[in-house]
Parts: sequence; structure tokens; C-alpha cells
Amino acid sequence: MMKAGFRADKLRSHPYGRNANVPRSTDESRPPAGGGVQSLERAFDLLERMADAGGEVGLSELAGSSGLPLPTIHRLMRTLVAAGYVRQQPNRRYALGPRLIRLGESASRLLGTWARPQLARLVEETGETANMALLDGDEAVYVAQVPSRHSMRMFTEVGRRVLPHSTGVGKALLAHLPDEEVRALLARTGMPAATERTITSPDAFLKALAAVRADGYAVDDNEQEMGVRCLAVAVPDAPTAAAVSISGPAGRVTEAATERIVPVLQEVARELSAALADTGAGAD
Repeated sequence: MMKAGFRADKLRSHPYGRNANVPRSTDESRPPAGGGVQSLERAFDLLERMADAGGEVGLSELAGSSGLPLPTIHRLMRTLVAAGYVRQQPNRRYALGPRLIRLGESASRLLGTWARPQLARLVEETGETANMALLDGDEAVYVAQVPSRHSMRMFTEVGRRVLPHSTGVGKALLAHLPDEEVRALLARTGMPAATERTITSPDAFLKALAAVRADGYAVDDNEQEMGVRCLAVAVPDAPTAAAVSISGPAGRVTEAATERIVPVLQEVARELSAALADTGAGAD
């Protein structure tokens, strides 16, 4: 068995848009849209704003971005601190708390379970190993894989966390972020070369991302491991940034095979997007 240790790779479908600074109503008596519980909606909104801000914020920053009054934010944050979902730092700023890790890990496992039928279809139609990865902070984490039936096949351990710059999955995910965010991420992680083909320049990587946006898919062409090619597409409208890919020996994943495989990848990504939307619809 050939093993490929991929370095693969937060597009969140936020109700107000990612990183949106949209004021909310400060009318405490106004019921939330859809008959939900207003305090819960506000608490989750604050958590997402904290995540968008890098995980640590001050009350004044939350007030400015959410439009909520400081007393309301302070009350909600105290509740989240008491529950362990937020912690208060010595500098009086608030940071995401450790209890969120367990929720995120459980959600990732479920997401991988939901994706397996679509990944199995990818294997059936392409003959190559199918993967799903999420962008988590500056890294990608593999949450699901269905292996190829070929004796020579690619393998990546589910749960593995990797840097995004040298893989097709990473390109597919980062292509949907603004260039300045990508540059900041690359500055934090660095761009170590896995092979002589690995892109190690931020400018060159941004040019590659522009090609991903134009073509509708990403390629890892011997960039993580010599002799291995990977094709990947982002899952549209996923609740968190996600991508699916196939990987195989360069002798099988040729340019001619790419023309056949990419439409299947794109169709499977759309089906997976619809399946994930169904899992969260209509709860009473």
C-alpha cells in the first residue's frame, strides 16, 4: 500500500454573513425570527463573533459588532463563562472556552459519518480514495475517508491535522477566503516544502488560489508527495469550511482523468451540501 501523508485542508454560513458587523435590534421584548429563544440566538451569535475575531475579544468590541447593549452582552458572557464555553482572561478580555472543543470534535465526527455515502460514491465512480476535510483555525483536519479498492492507494488517517498550503484540499478551502486572510494564515504557519513541487511563496500561492476560483477545483500535483496527485472542491454553503477530494498515483490521476473526475467531485460536493442542510432543517 502506498501511503501519502497529506498536508490538506472557516467558511461558515453565518446568518448575517461571515465577519459581518450587522447591528441587531436592542429591543429586548422583540421576539426572534422563527420563534426561537432570543437569548440563545444572541449567545450563539456572540460565540461566532468571537471565533471570527480570532477567539478573544473585549466587551466593547462585541458591542460594536453586534449592536447589543453592554449590559446584555455582559449578562450573556457571564452565563457562557459559568458554563465553560467562554473564559475570562487576566486582561479582562473574553476567550472561547475549552468545553467548545468537545462539541467541535463530536460535530466533526458526525459530519464525517454523514459524508460517507457521498465519499463511497466518489470511490465507485473514480476508483480513487475519497476524503473530506474541514478547515479548523489555521489547519485542516480530516474527518472522513473511503479508501480505493486498488492495491496501490492513498491513505490519510482520519483525525489528522495538517497545514493547508501543499494540498488540493487546502487550496479548495483557502480559495474562498480574502487574500489578506490567506497571507496572515501563511505568515502564522509558514510554508515548509514537502517536495520540490511544493509552493513556498505567498504570492505564488495566491496565484494558485486565483486559478482554483477560475477553474472550480484545486490540484495538488506532486506537491505533498512525489508521485501523488489530488483533486479537490469545496462543499458549497457548508456550516463550516469543508472540502472533498480524491487522491491517487499520478499515473492514474492524469490530466485526461481530471476531465472525467472533476464533474463527479463537483456533483458530490453539491449533494453533500444538500445532505448537510437537511440534517439541520425543521427541528421542533
